[in-house]
Amino acid sequence: MDTSKRRLLGQIAAVSAGAVFIPLAEADGDNTPTKGKRYGMLIDLRRCVGCQACTVACTIENQPPLGQFRTTVNQYEVTEGDNSAFMMLPRLCNHCENPPCIPVCPTGATFQRQDGIVVVNNDWCVGCGYCVQACPYDARFLNHETNTADKCTFCAHRLDAGLLPACVETCVGEARIIGDLNDPASRISQLLAQYRDDIKVLRPSMGTQPRVFYLGMNQAFAERIRGEAPVRTLMTDSGKELHHGH
Repeated sequence: MDTSKRRLLGQIAAVSAGAVFIPLAEADGDNTPTKGKRYGMLIDLRRCVGCQACTVACTIENQPPLGQFRTTVNQYEVTEGDNSAFMMLPRLCNHCENPPCIPVCPTGATFQRQDGIVVVNNDWCVGCGYCVQACPYDARFLNHETNTADKCTFCAHRLDAGLLPACVETCVGEARIIGDLNDPASRISQLLAQYRDDIKVLRPSMGTQPRVFYLGMNQAFAERIRGEAPVRTLMTDSGKELHHGH
């Protein structure tokens, strides 16, 4: 962290530690939902084969440090009696409607665009890690090279250029669908309406209103999010963990 960032962080801490935790509604002032485009992603687990093409494509596109990832696919082996099957669970930032990472940021480096995408301004980030701790999805990390917060951005730079995110474009099973949630004619809106009763999100109890949706996910997985998740976890059909390892 450079001297200017250290000085800024020190000044913020000296003013008031409590000021960091201003509720989002109060900090924004105007909480009226935007009427424009609102991006979201649907991941059809029935189509995901766990090939990690999305992980590779994201790494090539966004160049995170070696060993750090903006998206990856966790693999679970689910057993029922003598039968077993693999379940793939792609993970990334959920670009929540009520993102808990924003109000804890002391500099405003983490913010939400008008289209709902949560991004980080690296010039403002002081690397305090508050947002990393606040994220209930373990979707953030401190970049080892920049010493600032890093995460999935839905490849906002590609969307702005009329392109698909790298992970969506390279998914061999076409399991990832991104689109405008405010457009009832968009493919994602139509699929969410068609499979409404089968759509799930991760950790719904947190009240963050994630905008990454899953189709084909067992309810046992909805609240089972852990940091530094193993590559493969052995579980029963009820969600009880039997073994995990890399």
